[in-house]
Amino acid sequence: MNLAPKLIYGTAWKGERTAHLVISAFLQGFRAVDTACQLKHYREDLVGEALEILQDKHSIKREDVYIQTKFTPFPGQDPTKPLPYNPRDSIPAQIKSSLAKSLASLHTSYLDAYLLHSPLRTLPLTIEAWRTLMAAQDEGTVRAIGISNVYDVGVLKALEKERKVQIVQNRWYEGNAWDKEVWAYCKANGIIYQSFWTLTGSPALLTHSHTTSLADKLDVTAAQVLFKLAQLNNVIPLSGTTSELHMQQDLAAERIVFKEEVLDDYKRIIDLIWK
Repeated sequence: MNLAPKLIYGTAWKGERTAHLVISAFLQGFRAVDTACQLKHYREDLVGEALEILQDKHSIKREDVYIQTKFTPFPGQDPTKPLPYNPRDSIPAQIKSSLAKSLASLHTSYLDAYLLHSPLRTLPLTIEAWRTLMAAQDEGTVRAIGISNVYDVGVLKALEKERKVQIVQNRWYEGNAWDKEVWAYCKANGIIYQSFWTLTGSPALLTHSHTTSLADKLDVTAAQVLFKLAQLNNVIPLSGTTSELHMQQDLAAERIVFKEEVLDDYKRIIDLIWK
């Protein structure tokens, strides 16, 4: 599967509805899904159930699907729920156990991408975890490796001394000033930048007159404008919508064309983001 899909279906906070929503998203046209081996916010097992149904009943084959999941360090887990590893084990052992659980839950022999859900509590531990992901990549179990929730370029530089970071997944929204430093580092160094919280976290931009004016001229929604703007600026958004209509609209954003007569409107929105 393509390493860089234009849009990814996000499965956080879906609970028991996860399988139904993943099936719905893929029937609308999604071909990429993001999850995590973390019962606190995800049901990775139900993502796997959905993927099996999609293959068996809808002929959507594994090789046509981008599957991305994450190793979640212990502080990000809910200790009252079953854990995918023994937290007393070494970091490499924890990752190997979590990865094995993910592969089993997702009914696959490999992952298109495997991410650290966040940096660990120290840089040396983060590097130790990164080396374990590198080993999994060398074995062919994962095709791309990356890290999420990393807002310090110094961490990325330290990891890249070991091996290139291929994917960063961060909040990209008005509340963190659009993560300018990390986004710019990723763009300059050929790192795929994925975004979450982009719509939910940006009510001011979505309702700004520049955005609504452009949406009206193009006969699309403000959310579609923001997703298209993201894609044009080296950002791959995650969509976690539960609405089939919004799924269709989010996918259609890729096909929006900013023709010459709306370029000034587009530039005004860009200026709001990169000011």
